[in-house]
Amino acid sequence: MDPLVRIEGIKKNYGRRNILNGVSLTADPGMCVGILGSNGCGKSTLLSILAGELSADAGSFYVEGTDLLHAPALRRERIGYAPQGTPLIAELSALDNLRLWYDRETLDASLKNGPLSLLGIPEFLKTPVRKMSGGMKKRLSIGCSISGEPDILLLDEPGAALDLLCKEAMENYFSAFLAEGGIIFLVTHDVQELRLCSKSYILKNGTLTPFAFDGDVRRLTEALKA
Repeated sequence: MDPLVRIEGIKKNYGRRNILNGVSLTADPGMCVGILGSNGCGKSTLLSILAGELSADAGSFYVEGTDLLHAPALRRERIGYAPQGTPLIAELSALDNLRLWYDRETLDASLKNGPLSLLGIPEFLKTPVRKMSGGMKKRLSIGCSISGEPDILLLDEPGAALDLLCKEAMENYFSAFLAEGGIIFLVTHDVQELRLCSKSYILKNGTLTPFAFDGDVRRLTEALKA
C-alpha cells in the first residue's frame, strides 16, 4: 500500500545557492517525522514550500495521490502550518484572534474539551497578544493553524522558548493528534520533542539523511556536525 503522504524531489535555489536538492520522504497516519539540521540548512524553507508559502523549483507533495503543490484549495483543507514566527494580531485578545479563524460553534466546542483546551488556551483567552508570553503566542498560533481540522501539521520549532508547562500542554495536544491518525512534520532542536518522532532525518547540503535518535544527545550532535 502506498504511503498517505509522499514528498518527492523538492528542490529550491536562491540565486546560485542550492538550498534543497531533491528532498524526498514519506509518512503514514499517526506518524511524526522529525527534521533536524543546523541553522540555515533549509528546514524552514522545506516547510514553507509544503505549506504553499514558497514555490518549489521542482518536486511534488502527494497526499493520497494528489499533488498539493498544485492544489491550493485541498492543501488549505488538509494542512495546518505553524511557522517559527507568530502571525497574530497584536492588538486583539486570544479570543478575538481565534474568532478570525473559527465559527462560533466549533470554537466553543474546541475551547471546552477539544484541541484548544489541550493547548491550554482557555487560560489566557482575554489576554491581548501584545501582553502574552512567547509560549502563549506559540500555542495560540498553533490553535489558529488547526481551525480547519487538518490531518497534517507542519510545525517549525514549536517548542522554542517555551517553559515546561507550555511544552507539556503542546505535547499533550500533539500526542492526541497523532493518536487520532494525524501526521506531523516537525522541525525541532528540542530533544524532548524528538521523542515524539516515529522517524527523523538530518537535512544537510540540501538532502535528507535518516537518523535514528536513541536519546544519545552526543551522537546527535556529532551527526549534525558531520
